[in-house]
Amino acid sequence: MSQWGPTTAGPHLPDLSGAHPRGTTPGDIHTGGTAMSTIETHNVVGMTCDHCTRSVRTEISAIDGVTDVDVDLASGIVRFTAEQPVPSTALRDAVEEAGYTLA
Repeated sequence: MSQWGPTTAGPHLPDLSGAHPRGTTPGDIHTGGTAMSTIETHNVVGMTCDHCTRSVRTEISAIDGVTDVDVDLASGIVRFTAEQPVPSTALRDAVEEAGYTLA
């Protein structure tokens, strides 16, 4: 008996010893690994209100691969997560499109 109970099939349990789902082998089973992502932090100059933060968040969110954006009005810091590094020109263009300056 293992620490989780009997290892052989009982009247209500199928025998799963050596079985693999859908005919796969142990090397074929994905164990829930996640894709790599990057987190970047930048300063944005000129934001003075919540509308400012929403504008910056909207523009940065539109950059291909960006999955999450957090804008802190008090510090002027923008932190975002992306599937891959964001080119600095794309970030600068997005911030300028919102009406602000990337420091």
